[in-house]
Amino acid sequence: MKRLSKQMFALLLACIMLVAAGCSNQSSSAAGENKAKKIKIGMSFQEMNNPYFISMKEALEDAAKEIGAEVVIADAQHDVSKQINDIDDMIQKKIDILLINPTDSKGVESAVVAAKKAGVIVVAVDAQASGPIDSFVGSKNYDAGYLAGKKMAEDLGGKGKVAILDGIPVVPILERVKGFKAAIAENPGIEIVNTQNGKQDRAEAMKVTENMLQANPDLNAIFSVNDEGALGSLGAIEAASKNVSLYSVDGHPEAIKAILKGGVFKATTAQYPRDQVRIGLGMALSKLWGAKVVPKEVPIDVKLQTKENAKGFSW
Repeated sequence: MKRLSKQMFALLLACIMLVAAGCSNQSSSAAGENKAKKIKIGMSFQEMNNPYFISMKEALEDAAKEIGAEVVIADAQHDVSKQINDIDDMIQKKIDILLINPTDSKGVESAVVAAKKAGVIVVAVDAQASGPIDSFVGSKNYDAGYLAGKKMAEDLGGKGKVAILDGIPVVPILERVKGFKAAIAENPGIEIVNTQNGKQDRAEAMKVTENMLQANPDLNAIFSVNDEGALGSLGAIEAASKNVSLYSVDGHPEAIKAILKGGVFKATTAQYPRDQVRIGLGMALSKLWGAKVVPKEVPIDVKLQTKENAKGFSW
């Protein structure tokens, strides 16, 4: 899909304000006061040690600057207890909007409930969150896994032994694996012989891949649920001098570079993190400014990146 530019975001905001004005049951003076008040936005990330989430944070800060809003950022570091505490701190700071990127879809439900009780608009971004959220904006993760699996099957000629480098228990990861398995199931000559959790971390994924390669010397390909993990796998594959093809999801700059080199990293299904957070903020602002109804879910398209089309791609 075409990237949502700053100009397009400004247009989106203008449309949201028009819709909100039409849907709101507030008086015009009350609505004006609501828009004039400085908005405080909290965003809780599952991690910040990843260019994917850094690009999302930058896009949020740019968008917030355009509307004169204050932003509070927290890094859960893949610790659900820390994420719950971080969100509680944000609630105490009187945030108006919570954008949550959960480290555990079910585990954060108590934090979502607490935020809603405090009158906060809650939108999940990138990963679904349990509880009474107002909206969810995220990639078509099933499609992401399916596209990577389909490309792998094509490259293998419908035959071979493959493995899955899994991740944390959030809906996007589960959907990617589900989509990948669906694509592989269309090819009875391909067998999934190993599944291990690389925790979406480069160092951990490298160790896990080393174990996979030792346990399965005739392995043909690996599907990683994210590029950060895939890059760890790449290191293990290259160190072992194995001809094991690699497929992933994200569109990480290093992954794109590796794909364009023409080595064992064959493809990644790219996401658009900047679009996700801008649209997520748009949904939240619509509710804050008076819209009674916003979409419960806004799916964002993904696109397979290969050596043939990845040149020039970036988040």
